[in-house]
Amino acid sequence: MAVGAPTSLPHLPEIPGFRLATAACGIKNGQTTRDDLLLVAMHPMASVAGVFTNNLVHAAPVALCRQRLPQGRAVALLVNSGNANAVTGEAGMRDALHATQAVALLLDGQPENVFVASTGVIGVPLPMPRIFDALPDLAARLRPGDWDKAARAIMTTDTFPKAAHRAFSVHGHPCSLIGMAKGAGMIRPDMATMLGFLFTDAAVAPAALQTLLARAVATSFNAITVDGDQSTNDTVLLFASGQAGNPLLDDPDDPAAAPLAHALEDLCRELAQAIVRDGEGATKFVAITVTGAANPDDAKKAAMAIANSPLVKTALAGSDPNWGRILAAVGYSGAALDPNALSLWLGDLLVLEQGCLAPGYSEEQGASVMAADQIAIRVDLALGRADFTAWTCDLTHGYISINADYRT
Repeated sequence: MAVGAPTSLPHLPEIPGFRLATAACGIKNGQTTRDDLLLVAMHPMASVAGVFTNNLVHAAPVALCRQRLPQGRAVALLVNSGNANAVTGEAGMRDALHATQAVALLLDGQPENVFVASTGVIGVPLPMPRIFDALPDLAARLRPGDWDKAARAIMTTDTFPKAAHRAFSVHGHPCSLIGMAKGAGMIRPDMATMLGFLFTDAAVAPAALQTLLARAVATSFNAITVDGDQSTNDTVLLFASGQAGNPLLDDPDDPAAAPLAHALEDLCRELAQAIVRDGEGATKFVAITVTGAANPDDAKKAAMAIANSPLVKTALAGSDPNWGRILAAVGYSGAALDPNALSLWLGDLLVLEQGCLAPGYSEEQGASVMAADQIAIRVDLALGRADFTAWTCDLTHGYISINADYRT
């Protein structure tokens, strides 16, 4: 059902400072037909940055990563799919800690430099013996460049793996950036039910890396929604091995950091849009842009209100040009507005102009736009110069079927 999904991943090159391996452990219901455990080992002085869910009910790996992030260094990342290790109490935190200790022992590192992430069913204890049994072989098989397997190992209800590459230069030194993400349902900004992992060989100080990641997430992973539900496990981590040989970037606003910033923003946007295209049951990919807002916060409020509206999303599913639902969402969004100043476009079709139905608009024209599998909606508030674009998908019967049977 994915909208515009790639038929295969692009070639993803090796990046100095990172080695990967995956395994099938049967983490969910003992199923061993697909890989569900990923280990990434990295240069011991790799910098790390992270952004996490704002949900107060959050998973043990989220809490652990938050505790470890301020020291800014990483030696490994361990990710499992099939089990969220969320709402598992003190035992869940012990499991996360023990997993990092086991990884650190195998890699001759320190446990506090090992980061973990989990995704899957909430409220079920991790099958730790299966993970412990798999780790020695996993560590023995670490090698550069297994990005395709890694992107597949972190999937849950995803229908395709999501990964991409960008090349850039810092002070004349060629650098690479690779990112992978998973997510298809329970998707909402701040952040979505998603995991995202990014790796670069550029040399970047942890504080600068954190600023660059936060900026990129604001207009990518925090600008998407599938169903308006915020996850317990959202995690985006960015690692920089420093093996490209460039002079250390320690100021995110240094012009020398601009190529990395652009690559990071562009790659995060591609991955975020891929999550929406793979939204559970989705048949349409929708870009919603609000312009003319009094301030950036109002622009985002209005765009996300439209993107999260079940009435708008079901109208999209039915190819119904019910533009009144769009305006209703803008009206309750909390953004400052003048109803008599609003204008609305479906694609290039002007529907509403300064609060009134545009002359010559017809429902047949609107229905034609809404029948496409990729749709652009634009609302002009005519109160200022701020704008924001959100990405969403339609809400179909397929979404209900997937989530009604998710745990079985």
